[in-house]
Amino acid sequence: MPADALHAGLADESTCLVTPDMSPPHLPGILSTSRLIGLCEDACLRLVERYLGAGETSVGTRVDFHHVGVAHAGEEVTIQIRLTRITQQRLLSFAVEVTAPGGLVSTGTHQRLIVDRERFGRPAAPPAAAAREP
Repeated sequence: MPADALHAGLADESTCLVTPDMSPPHLPGILSTSRLIGLCEDACLRLVERYLGAGETSVGTRVDFHHVGVAHAGEEVTIQIRLTRITQQRLLSFAVEVTAPGGLVSTGTHQRLIVDRERFGRPAAPPAAAAREP
């Protein structure tokens, strides 16, 4: 990762149309908390991925959101993110706010860790005993 490119203070804003398939099964027509979190994680990834080195990516490690408002299917939500802190050049902390036409939907924080894509995605080797033929 280039040391001077990724820095606290980077910010971005994106919009997303809420669709009926983003609803929880028990409350059709509204944005579910799980989909809300996914939208926020995706927005944070999009912000940082352009600053990562070849072979690097980032993975979510923590979410803390307060889902306080409603976004209905057919409405656009606006996701505002700001990179607030970088710890040891690998742990990224974000502040997140989501709004809809009716007002505030969510505020929270999200953390991502920069990892080596190949090393992180490699499956573990089987234990020696399990690998032997009987």
